[in-house]
Amino acid sequence: MALSRQGLLFTIMPLLALLVGLAALRPAHWDAERVIGSILTIVGFVLVTLARAQLGLSFSVTPQARALVTTGLYSRIRHPVYVFGAICIAGFVTYIGRPKLLLLFLALMPIQMLRMQAEGRTLEEKFGEEYRQWKRRTWF
Repeated sequence: MALSRQGLLFTIMPLLALLVGLAALRPAHWDAERVIGSILTIVGFVLVTLARAQLGLSFSVTPQARALVTTGLYSRIRHPVYVFGAICIAGFVTYIGRPKLLLLFLALMPIQMLRMQAEGRTLEEKFGEEYRQWKRRTWF
């Protein structure tokens, strides 16, 4: 799926803001923790943005079954927005050097799991066997 100019701008501008923010937040030397954290943050951010763009009009905050997206990242991962969002957040927490914030992050994971289950039920109700076949072919 090719991104439109608007989609590309939607991806690049927040990434540039993220990079500037990362540089400003922790001006210390580049140790392994900072390098790993920034890589995870940037990769997670780019992939969550790509996953969101691939959803297109199917994106919603509450579970809705507008279309079953099975291409791009969704051809391998059922919930790439959640997966790569988690990587981005874990990377950011690592980058800023606040490992205690990972506890808050871990406490929010059960809520995200419940959201994924609700989305799955909604999609299965609308798309039935097509959803079940796709679910068998994908991870998480």
